[in-house]
Amino acid sequence: MNRGSPTVKWLSLFLLLIFSCSLLFVTYSSDAQNVPRSKEKVSPDLPYRARDTSSSERVTVIIQFNGNPGSSFDSFLSSNSGQKKAAFLHLNAHLVEVPARAVEALAARPDVDFVSLDREVVSFGHVSLTTGADAVRTINGTNVTGLDGSGVGIAVLDSGIDPNHTSFLDRNNNRRVIVSRDFTGEGRTDDPYGHGTHVAALAAGNGRISNGQYVGIAPNANLINLRVLGATGSGTTSAVLSALDWVMTNQSTYNIQVVNMSFGTPAIDSYKNDPICRAVRRLVDAGIVVVAAAGNNGKNADGQKVYGQIHSPGNEPSAITVGAANSYGTNQRSDDVITSYSSRGPTRSAWTDKWGVKHYDNFIKPDLVAPGNKLIGAEAVNNYLVTQNPFLDAGVSPVDARKMMFMSGTSMAAPVVAGAAALLLQANPTLTPNLIRVLLMYTAQPLARFNMLEQGAGEINIEGAVHVARLVRTDAGSNTELGAPLLTTTIPPMPRTSIAGETFTWSQGVIFKYDFATGLELITRYQPVYGLGGLVSDGVYPKKGVLVIDRTMLSSGVLVSDGVLVSDGTALGNGTVFLTSGVLVSDGVLVSDGVLVSDGVLVSDASLTSNSTTQALAATMNGDPMCSTNVQIDTGQDCLSY
Repeated sequence: MNRGSPTVKWLSLFLLLIFSCSLLFVTYSSDAQNVPRSKEKVSPDLPYRARDTSSSERVTVIIQFNGNPGSSFDSFLSSNSGQKKAAFLHLNAHLVEVPARAVEALAARPDVDFVSLDREVVSFGHVSLTTGADAVRTINGTNVTGLDGSGVGIAVLDSGIDPNHTSFLDRNNNRRVIVSRDFTGEGRTDDPYGHGTHVAALAAGNGRISNGQYVGIAPNANLINLRVLGATGSGTTSAVLSALDWVMTNQSTYNIQVVNMSFGTPAIDSYKNDPICRAVRRLVDAGIVVVAAAGNNGKNADGQKVYGQIHSPGNEPSAITVGAANSYGTNQRSDDVITSYSSRGPTRSAWTDKWGVKHYDNFIKPDLVAPGNKLIGAEAVNNYLVTQNPFLDAGVSPVDARKMMFMSGTSMAAPVVAGAAALLLQANPTLTPNLIRVLLMYTAQPLARFNMLEQGAGEINIEGAVHVARLVRTDAGSNTELGAPLLTTTIPPMPRTSIAGETFTWSQGVIFKYDFATGLELITRYQPVYGLGGLVSDGVYPKKGVLVIDRTMLSSGVLVSDGVLVSDGTALGNGTVFLTSGVLVSDGVLVSDGVLVSDGVLVSDASLTSNSTTQALAATMNGDPMCSTNVQIDTGQDCLSY
């Protein structure tokens, strides 16, 4: 071949290009392998501060350890001008303040697992009948012998609870707020902000006011008031960790079986590293049901629907993450929709490997939805929300201890589910958090025109969940064999519920991480994934793009789909794991890397970080009106038949 021919010249140029690219690839691989291990162990919102070794800035961070830190860690802090501010004994973590320039060296220590900022957390913002709670309280025509949450402790991590409100008395006029603790440093446990009192009432408010019109889901449950949000509705990660650590210590003392967290912070770190998520996992492994609000970022400033805005700790797989439905003030469920503001999945928290590659969690969330739009609940005396926004007062009563207020948001939907969990535990105290989650999803009602990234398994159906819970055998445990009977009857329950004259069919399925499992054996046969110390999804794993079931964890009667289901049964994902870096969902909105998720300020139904309070509150209601408020004026006479 002639060396001067055009063919030879182009071939030589092509080979040179391949060789150059090969060198670049080798160089990249070599450099990637030399990335310091500490890069994986530092949250992405920290390194930019830590790289400036000349900076005198100090940062307050959460340190999660591998095992117990030794005396060398204390010596490290001392030599680097650091200060230990708190230790979370049950969570194997410390809160420390160090110079920003010491963060990289701190993360490089072998006893340190992960370093993250002590971030700000903020609050998010007819029910008993439409959710099916009234049905489980009524036996033989009376309301006093059914389920009401008696004996179950619900820990409310929020802005405090007004203990003097009539909603929190038991039938003998004793207070059901049995203990209060402050973790904000403000030295008070009441509710000057107003969010926590409303949340607590939705979970467990009694029906004394307005003839039982505003009864909570579990009206005789005990409330544990753990104040983690300050007078302006915000708090810190360390305050939340302190409260969760306290729960672990006092779980048996106060029979704490349910924890409600109607607040959140942007989900930056993967659930594997996020300190609140990891603390939640410890509680769930200890047998405590943890309910988290999904967030109120389902639409942008232009009112357009967005995906991927689930917040921490709602991105934790073991938490029951709750979105908000709008019931339009009716007891019938045929007109229910997902609120425009309710945060949609998938979870976009991420971790970075040692080559600098970012991996998103991409789990289906929320798990289910509950009514959350313009709900009426207890109003804390002289609270900031109503003082600044008088329209939030519902006009129910002029008496401070009997006033009620409107609020909207996934903050309101979460305690509905927390109260439901208390009823399930009263019906069957042997239920594990995993099994409670399964029962709530299996019996939920899928809402038409909404996909799983919006509603999870569907809208909560307490009547159906309690019906199945009462049938679950009480002797099932870690020694129960895979596929053994789960129910005390051989006749499975009919998968239908009637509420307010309408009958609907249950979802008959359970959301795992990337998929939706169906099959009657989910409620008729024992599955080892229902036990403590794991996740419901542990029996399924992706293999070469296909979902594979571990037959030692799930029985053969459980079927798993490779995709996100919409209400008409259509699967999104075309037979593969539904999301890697992006997926086009049914309404044409693309969820892709870095497009819809930002690390900005969380805008919630009750965020008071600026003077835009009214705008923030109104934003959750605009486009999601209540057709009729149907406010029932209180006569001042206590109703005791709730």
